[in-house]
Amino acid sequence: MDKLPLLNHPIDEPTTFTPEGLIDSVRRSRRIPDGRVPPLCILEFDGDITDWLVKEGIAQAFPAWPCFHTTMFAIEVESTMCGIIPRTIGGPYAVLIAEQLAAAGAELIIGLTSAGRVSPELPLPCLVAITGAIRDEGTSLHYLAPGKEVDCPAPQVAALLERELPATGWTVRSGKVWTTDAPYRETQAQLQHWANEGILAVEMQAASLFAFGKSRGVSVASIAMVSNAVDHDGEQFNTGSLKDGLRIIQACVRAFKSS
Repeated sequence: MDKLPLLNHPIDEPTTFTPEGLIDSVRRSRRIPDGRVPPLCILEFDGDITDWLVKEGIAQAFPAWPCFHTTMFAIEVESTMCGIIPRTIGGPYAVLIAEQLAAAGAELIIGLTSAGRVSPELPLPCLVAITGAIRDEGTSLHYLAPGKEVDCPAPQVAALLERELPATGWTVRSGKVWTTDAPYRETQAQLQHWANEGILAVEMQAASLFAFGKSRGVSVASIAMVSNAVDHDGEQFNTGSLKDGLRIIQACVRAFKSS
């Protein structure tokens, strides 16, 4: 078992392939103008909020974002520019983009992820300001030594999000989540085990993003939109209105400005 590659990644050695190198290549090949990205950038897991913001003319494409894989959109809230990148699904992809955001000048990266309920005490739907994550995924092992969990690298931001998010009208909680790479392999035994340990929800990227943030010294936070549960008889995947999504972004901006 001690020879497994994931458990023996040389985390103290420098990388040979850098986000800065990729950014330079993108700028040259696609003639993307120089410029820093907005100070606050949100990785939106589902993409529905971004699609609506663009359709309504509230957000516009951000031309200076140097990425082969994604388009950034920008929205101004309370005189603060916020970048949004949709459909950054899963830890590997979210961290790939977060690396490039940090290299391009982002000061705070917030993951907005969909999640399933683990704790039976959690109301549906609700928002969770994530304070830590169980590392049941692979990406974090490339940034931190093996371990059970990882704390939010920006705890002050998590606390500010808990303070600001109730203005959305949603129920808000703070606590830990379980991050998995394989949502269709969650078992009842696992759900019960993590519920017994006080885990609130299950999602796919917080542990990866938090490990990246701690390793790289980048301010990273995460919000879970908890909308479904295997033991829930009511409506599943209720993520509220698209205007609710805008209110979440506004709360993120207020938290950023207070941090």
